[in-house]
Amino acid sequence: MKKLIKQIMPLAYGQYYNIYTLIAPKKAAESAFHLFCTVRKGRVLPQQADYLDQAKLNVEEIEGHQVQSYHWPGNKETVLLVHGWESNTFRWRNLIKKLREADFNVIAFDAPSHGYSTGKHLYVPLYEKAVNHMVKKYNPQHLIGHSVGGMTIIYNQYKNPCPDVKKMVTIGSPSEFHEIMQHFQDILKFNNRVMKQLDRYVLDRFGFRIDEFSTSQFARSLSKKGLLFHDKFDAITPYHASVAVNQNWENSTLVSTEGLGHSMHQDDVNDQIISFLEA
Repeated sequence: MKKLIKQIMPLAYGQYYNIYTLIAPKKAAESAFHLFCTVRKGRVLPQQADYLDQAKLNVEEIEGHQVQSYHWPGNKETVLLVHGWESNTFRWRNLIKKLREADFNVIAFDAPSHGYSTGKHLYVPLYEKAVNHMVKKYNPQHLIGHSVGGMTIIYNQYKNPCPDVKKMVTIGSPSEFHEIMQHFQDILKFNNRVMKQLDRYVLDRFGFRIDEFSTSQFARSLSKKGLLFHDKFDAITPYHASVAVNQNWENSTLVSTEGLGHSMHQDDVNDQIISFLEA
């Protein structure tokens, strides 16, 4: 029964928005966008709490959210870690161990609506504001982002270039917003009229159209050294996303893997990150 409900609910939402856009297109688009941005997972689980609690740093006030930051001190350069969708800082535990062994100073935070941070929604322009706040406050020399976190650190450097940032690492990150929205449409099966209204809503609210948000295009402006990881069989974000970013990012290297999945917690990946930061 639960499986059937999970199959029916997205289709019900899609039909709802197909009708709603005929009656109140702007309100329908706003409602659909809020559904798209709703975070359902990623809060701190009981087995994660002890690890995170001992490293709590500050509660940052960002865009009306209370954002939890963390600190693992070290004597070398500062590294800022930016997790992905429906995750939290705990996902970095394996890499943090390696960074601490190499004596890097580690800063991390839970995205709005994730981990210990407040909120119900997350979208890249909001995430970018959080990243920019952390960059300005903690002055990291290196940025590392997983999945949507990787997309966000590229957007942040495109929008707010920071000369103190020297190196950036992305792991399994998407590139094209229109592909993400197409996936959303495929799940809900709403029509193109709804998508057109969503495009207008995004333009009015954020100043860009859906097909204009592209980290592969933003990457053309990057002068930092970059290291990109992506598995060819990633079932969450398409491999071609990092290929496109790498092609347009002059000082970047793409590490292609097979069978490591989307999360990439493996020692080999983390060892390569440490070597890249130390080089």
